[in-house]
Amino acid sequence: MKNRKLALLLSGLLIGAIAVALVYFGNPKNMGFCIACFIRDIAGATGMHQAAVVQYIRPEILGLVLGAFVMSLLGKEFSPRGGSAPVTRFCLGFMVMVAALVFLGCPLRMVLRIAGGDLNAVIGLVGFAAGILAGVLFLKKGYSLKRTYRQPLMEGLLFPGIQVVLLVLLLAAPALLIFSESGPGSMRAPIFIALAAGLIVGALAQRTRLCMVGGIRDLVMFKDWTLLLGFLGILIAALVGNIIFGWFKLSMVGQPVAHIDGLWNALSMFAVGLGSVMLGGCPLRQLILAGEGNSDSAVTVFGYLVGAAFAHNFKLASAATAIAEDGSISGGPTMGGKVVTIAIIVLLLVLAIANTKQEKAK
Repeated sequence: MKNRKLALLLSGLLIGAIAVALVYFGNPKNMGFCIACFIRDIAGATGMHQAAVVQYIRPEILGLVLGAFVMSLLGKEFSPRGGSAPVTRFCLGFMVMVAALVFLGCPLRMVLRIAGGDLNAVIGLVGFAAGILAGVLFLKKGYSLKRTYRQPLMEGLLFPGIQVVLLVLLLAAPALLIFSESGPGSMRAPIFIALAAGLIVGALAQRTRLCMVGGIRDLVMFKDWTLLLGFLGILIAALVGNIIFGWFKLSMVGQPVAHIDGLWNALSMFAVGLGSVMLGGCPLRQLILAGEGNSDSAVTVFGYLVGAAFAHNFKLASAATAIAEDGSISGGPTMGGKVVTIAIIVLLLVLAIANTKQEKAK
């Protein structure tokens, strides 16, 4: 157990350092790694949405999946499995992604934003933890999406194969893709540095089972804080790195790619926390599981992808807060984003209750 705790802490420190390095090489500040933002960029690069400032095939995501795939093969843990409520999982993934884009980040980016001094992310963390606690209540009452089943080898290979296809397109046929010329999508580390970073983080996350949702869930249910050590390491390394490079700024205003509406930061991350518990892991964990051959997690990631496109096509994603010279403030969550966030929370609760009652009836 001590060795696992040390491995998680060291892995977190390395991942936090990699996130800072990616910012140094070109990624947006406080966004060295963001699963939600990067999947959103990939959706844009493939033409699924038309938000010109967030379109790019992020090699970090491709590397995450392929790194987990290779490590699972080496560790003899690659296991094609699936069949556990795929349509429900797709819908949950869709809702988690829309809520994450109202907040402007996934749980991993939330930690990186805190490490950069963004106090809005602390408010998001409170909502996120509350959502996980709500999910734990349903788990204790018997919530389940049923068991998975062993599947053919090809079923597990398809999702890693898609990452290879995207990588080939990025390297050999970039003219077929759409790249942002301004905004966060235009800010990117060199392809091979980003790919290497993704491969390393994917390998580490696969070996350590890193998951922030799982960490808080385990702390509440089993008084086990082991998984949280990984995110503590990420926070420490990213904080130190931000201070060294002069990027640390303790404030709520003026943070990169963030908004200052505390209520919707909290509510949107509540939805992300609850939805992720219902799925069995955070967006990072879902990508790693998909790399290990889990087709249910692959379906969830497809839900993320479609949710990201939907959020931008229908103006549900928030905009970063901007303050003009005259003091006027623009940006923040849209009215559509606010309405949909409430709708998502209601739908998540309905699905949680339905799947809890179903298990009790059995």
